[in-house]
Amino acid sequence: MYLCLLLLPFLSFLSTILLGRFVGIFGSCFLSCFALFLSFSISLLVVYEVILCGSVGAITLLPWFNYELFVSSWGFHFDAISVLMLFVVTCVSFLVHVYSTSYMQADPHLGRFMGYLSLFTFFMLVLVTADNFIVMFFGWEGIGLASFLLIGFWYTRTQAGKSAIKAMLVNRVGDVGLALALCGIFLTFKSLDYNVVFSLVPCAINMKFSFLSFDFDRLSVISFLLFWGSVGKSAQIGLHVWLPDAMEGPTPVSALIHAATLVTAGVFLIIRCSFFFEKSPSILLIVTVVGSLTAFFAASVGLIQNDLKKVIAYSTCSQLGYMVFACGLSHYSVAFFHLVNHAFFKALLFLSAGSIIHGLSDEQDLRKMGSIIRFFPVSYVMILIGSLALTGFPFFTGFYSKDLILEVAFSSYSFMGNFAFLLGNLAALFTSFYSFRLLFLTFINHTNSYKVYIQNIHEGSLTLLFPLLCLCLGSVFFGFFAKDLFCGLGTSTFNDPIHSNLNNAALINSEFISPLFKNVPLFCTIIGFFLSFLFINGAFINKNFMFSFKMSSLMVSVYCFLSKKWHFDQMWNELLVHKIMNFGYNISFQLLDKGNIEIFGPKSISLQLNKISTGVSNLHSGFLYNYLFTMIIFVLLFFILTFNILYFPFFFQNIALLSLTIFSYILLK
Repeated sequence: MYLCLLLLPFLSFLSTILLGRFVGIFGSCFLSCFALFLSFSISLLVVYEVILCGSVGAITLLPWFNYELFVSSWGFHFDAISVLMLFVVTCVSFLVHVYSTSYMQADPHLGRFMGYLSLFTFFMLVLVTADNFIVMFFGWEGIGLASFLLIGFWYTRTQAGKSAIKAMLVNRVGDVGLALALCGIFLTFKSLDYNVVFSLVPCAINMKFSFLSFDFDRLSVISFLLFWGSVGKSAQIGLHVWLPDAMEGPTPVSALIHAATLVTAGVFLIIRCSFFFEKSPSILLIVTVVGSLTAFFAASVGLIQNDLKKVIAYSTCSQLGYMVFACGLSHYSVAFFHLVNHAFFKALLFLSAGSIIHGLSDEQDLRKMGSIIRFFPVSYVMILIGSLALTGFPFFTGFYSKDLILEVAFSSYSFMGNFAFLLGNLAALFTSFYSFRLLFLTFINHTNSYKVYIQNIHEGSLTLLFPLLCLCLGSVFFGFFAKDLFCGLGTSTFNDPIHSNLNNAALINSEFISPLFKNVPLFCTIIGFFLSFLFINGAFINKNFMFSFKMSSLMVSVYCFLSKKWHFDQMWNELLVHKIMNFGYNISFQLLDKGNIEIFGPKSISLQLNKISTGVSNLHSGFLYNYLFTMIIFVLLFFILTFNILYFPFFFQNIALLSLTIFSYILLK
């Protein structure tokens, strides 16, 4: 049963890719959706068996590497973290598969698209269930490959190809760190098996790496490299530049990437490797700072985005920042709780946005929408519920995890905790602003759309709306019912897979902080709503004042700064990309490829052989004196060499005689 849970998506991929021509579009859609439904059903049974019955499972399928100390097998481990991720991934993926059958109905390559979605799901399932770092790395690289195929699915569009390449290359930067981390782990523990490595972590305390006459703490180096890998996958500040561009793929791809698969892999890696991070307090400070800055940065950039999908994409980046700095504060169960909650309402937001884009003839610009609430009543309710969950409105799913993250940050009573609390609340204010701005511009304000779009406007079919209704239930109720399971006081769900610092009592202290500080995120949400209404619809109050305020030099400067995304893309391009491309053309291509390789390589050798053969062929002139002279030269050369073997002092005289003979022949000719 456990292996069927993993293999069904892969078999779905093989059947749709290899047999797609025979089963047709309908057959491909049915096979992929049915396989994912079976996987989801099995995941429910696995959750019951592992979480509720406390029966952790492990399967070793077959050996993979067996070379001296380096032994690794195809093994899978089913503990609390793994099975809950299985539930989230299979649930969201099944709903995305069903949604795609309607959303991509007019695409002639729908069968291939469904196969890629199944492949994406398979690699993510391998990643979360692996029992060693090698199998995990296989799944890690697999989801990178699948994301490349899906982001660039519409390969005839130039921008889609560019976005896919950008996502692949930026993720490779992070993968370098993870690959180095695996080397460091094997060098230290002589194994890559989770159980062996995590049990030996206390034995590696105070061990050092020596590099260039400097000593570095091994656990800190390994933790930093693991975090480096997660920064690339989870789009933290610095390596976040690929995430907004990934919106070039179809909307179901965006929902799957942002809710359950690619971007959550980095956070999952940090949670899985909590044993390393808890022994590296200096790295936890870096994790907290990076996560806090990411939450604030992404939320600030999302304020002025005009693309419907990019607004939601930046909100994903911001929410990932919350998860990361919760891990940096050593509250991995709280971060994991927010990861699961976020999967439901973020998938709901993306699929609802796709419903609107589908009904508006693929229009994504917020400025060209408005007054469509009567045409999209279901989509409006779905986006409203998703936005309320995203902003942490009370009694929605996001409220139970997002507010808890901010509470434990405040209850840490440290500088880093206060820093994260401040930036987290500012990010909550910005999140509320752009979420309600999206609602106003899309549904409520006067329309700026084209007539032809309004004429063809329509709500999605039942196949399109059914996944939204399912995700809506998760966005409303899951946080309330699952809070005690994930991070309730005294729960034993994550005692084994997560290493907890017993001296960290912030989760307990968060229950007793002042109600004023508990409600700061709610106040920020309400303030963000009123600011959004004021900026978007403030012309009804005082048109001249709002116009002059928006056009003031300060607001124009802020708008330009945020529209340029804090100049991160510019810095990447000018400081790194342009220099690498110049090196690749001027040095690598012109100097090495066209220079040295052409001189000393096969092309040069072939040219020289042609010249030599031409010269040799010219010796056959057909004149008798040429052949006689050649015979005389070789006879003289034979006697000279033979004579000089016996009488070496006369060698130079004979060489001079031979040279004089050749020179005379040339003059006479």
